[in-house]
Amino acid sequence: MPIKLARAPIDPNAKLQCIAYAPFRANQTSESPATRVSREQIEEDLAQLVKITDCIRIYATDLGLDQIPELAAKAGLKVMQGIWLSEDQQKNATQISTGIRLAQQYPETIIALVVGNEVMLHRVMSAADLAAIIRSVKAQVSVPVTYSDVWEFWLRYRELQDAVDFVTIHIHPYWENDPVPAELAAAHVDAIRRQMASAFPGKEVLIGETGWPSEGRMRRSALPSRINQARMISQLLDLAHRENFRVILFEAYDEAWKQKLEGTAGGYWGVFDSMQRTLKYPPGIPVSNYPLWKSLMSSGMVLAILVFGVAWQTLRRKPRQPQLVAWVAVAISATTAGILFGVATQKMFNESYGAGSWLLWGTLLAAATASPLFGANALMSGRAPPTFLELLGPEDYRTPSMPALMHGLVLIVITVIGTETAVGFVFDSREKDFPFAALTMAAVPFVAMMLLNRPRKGIRPIAESIFAGVFLLAAVFTGFSEGPENWQSLWTCAAYVLLAVTLWRARA
Repeated sequence: MPIKLARAPIDPNAKLQCIAYAPFRANQTSESPATRVSREQIEEDLAQLVKITDCIRIYATDLGLDQIPELAAKAGLKVMQGIWLSEDQQKNATQISTGIRLAQQYPETIIALVVGNEVMLHRVMSAADLAAIIRSVKAQVSVPVTYSDVWEFWLRYRELQDAVDFVTIHIHPYWENDPVPAELAAAHVDAIRRQMASAFPGKEVLIGETGWPSEGRMRRSALPSRINQARMISQLLDLAHRENFRVILFEAYDEAWKQKLEGTAGGYWGVFDSMQRTLKYPPGIPVSNYPLWKSLMSSGMVLAILVFGVAWQTLRRKPRQPQLVAWVAVAISATTAGILFGVATQKMFNESYGAGSWLLWGTLLAAATASPLFGANALMSGRAPPTFLELLGPEDYRTPSMPALMHGLVLIVITVIGTETAVGFVFDSREKDFPFAALTMAAVPFVAMMLLNRPRKGIRPIAESIFAGVFLLAAVFTGFSEGPENWQSLWTCAAYVLLAVTLWRARA
C-alpha cells in the first residue's frame, strides 16, 4: 500500500548537505581496469545532482573519476575527494599523487581529501602504515584530510585520530552485526554519532556514509524496501537538521554491479535508479514498494484466470465429476499464484545480475508459473503427483502422458533450484535472497495433489526422500539462524517444509 510521508525524502527546497556519488552505469564497474567513465556521462549526473545537493563525495581518482572536480566546479558543486587505498602499492601511489594534484588544482571545489576507505575493515594495511600515508598527504595539501571507516573500526584503531583533521564514520543500521529495523535506523545513527563524539573529544565526527537499501533480503528485522528507505532518509535528514550535525547520504545512484559483491541489497542504496537515472521519490507522490503494482496485479489476475481455465478445459476433454474439494484446491492454487506472481516477477528483475542469476531466477519463475497450471489439470483429472522416476527412471516406470512428463519436469526444476537455495542458506547465507514468493506458488499445487490424488500404495523413491531431508534440515537450520523476526526467512522455510512433505510422501 502506498504511503505519503510527512517530509519528502528528497526535498528540492532543502538541498542535501552531501551525497556519495559513483558514476558507474549498466555494465561499468570499479572492479574492471577497462572501465572509463566519459565526461558526458559525469556531466549528465552532476546536472541532476546539483538540484538536490551542494556537495558530492567520491571515492577514487582512476577510471575517469579524476574528471569530476573540474566538472563539479562548473556545475557549482563541492567535492569530498577520495583516495582509494588497496594492497597494490603501485596503484596506491598513483591514487595519492592524483588526489594531491586535484586538491592543489581545485582548492575552491575540493573541501576535503578522504585518504582510504574502510582500509581497516578489509585489512588492507596496518594502522601505522595508514597513518603514515595520511600524514604524508596532509603535508602536501591545504585542505582538511580525513579517513573513513565503519564506526566500530575507529574505536579499535583510535590512534588514527591523531593523523586526521576530523573523524569520518560509516553507520549502516542494515549491515550492523545486530541489524536495526528501518523505523529505528535514524535514532540508531544518532546514538552512534553521540557515542563517537564522546570517544573522540576535540575532533569533529562526520557521518561519511549512512542510508538504507530499497531492495534485498531481510537481515533479522531489517527489511529493505522503497518505503523503508524513504522513511529512514526522511527521519535521518529531519534529525540532522534539528541536531545540527553533518551527514553524507549513501548514495546518489543505484549501482547494479555491487550485487555481485554484496547481494541484491548492495545494488539498491541510491535515491536515483541506475538505468533511467530517475528520482525514486518525486515530491508529493506517495511511496510504494511496488511502483508497477497495477501491471503486476493485472498479470496475476490473468494467471489466476488461466488456472481456472485449465481446470475447466480438462473437464471438457475428460468429463468426470470431481469432488468439491478439488475445485477448492484449484481455487487456492489459482489465488496463491495470482497474488504472488507480481511479487515473484519483481523479485526476479531486482535480484538478477549476470547471466547466471537471470537464468536461475527466470527458470524458477517459469516453473512456479507452470506449477498451478499443471496442478489444475492433475486435480481435475485425478492424476497422481509426478515422480522423478516417471521422467528419468527405468522404462517400466516412465509415463506415456505428456502432461505428466511436463509436470514431472516442473517438479525436478523446482526441487533442484529450491535445493540450491536451501543449501546456500546453510553454508553462506549473508547475501542470499529468499525466494518465498516463487517457491510458494510452486509448492501449493503439489501439496494439494499430494493430499487429494496421492496413490495409497507404491514404493517411496529414494531421490525424493533425500531431497525431502535436505529441505527439512535446511528449513530448521535457516529458521533458527535467521531468527523469528525475519518473516522472509520463515516464509521461505515454510515453503521448504511443504516441498519436503510433498516429496517424502511421493509414491511410484
